[in-house]
Amino acid sequence: MSSILQMVRMTGVWMTARLGVKSERGATAVEYGLMVALIAAVIIAAVVFLGQQTKATFDCTATSVAGRTNAC
Repeated sequence: MSSILQMVRMTGVWMTARLGVKSERGATAVEYGLMVALIAAVIIAAVVFLGQQTKATFDCTATSVAGRTNAC
């Protein structure tokens, strides 16, 4: 029984070497890593942009509440 198992393993090794069949696990991990990096970059850009807009809005509101000026 073990000789049949060994023959099957050797056939798999031979086919992998001969046909160039490769595992795609590493490529998939790299692709997911790139997608995560791109999503993180978009989130950071959105937070920076919206943070500046929000700060300007709160500054205008604070100035209006303090009664200093009404024009923002």
